[in-house]
Amino acid sequence: MTAKKHSPLAFEAALTELESVVAQIEQGDLSLEETLQRFERGVTLVRTCQTTLQLAEQKVEQLLERNGGMEILSSGEAAA
Repeated sequence: MTAKKHSPLAFEAALTELESVVAQIEQGDLSLEETLQRFERGVTLVRTCQTTLQLAEQKVEQLLERNGGMEILSSGEAAA
């Protein structure tokens, strides 16, 4: 159960750090070398977030399949 608590926190921490990295780059006060280092860190954080989201999506799909194949509604559809 401890691992479940750490996964969302790791995602949130990565997302928060990514927002900080983007803000630092957008300010334009960094040297080219520092900007490239921040950009590289940002790419790593994006990949971390994407992987976490993909795993969560897979888990949701598995849960829906186990519960009778419920249809996933798109954001514009309403439940009947």
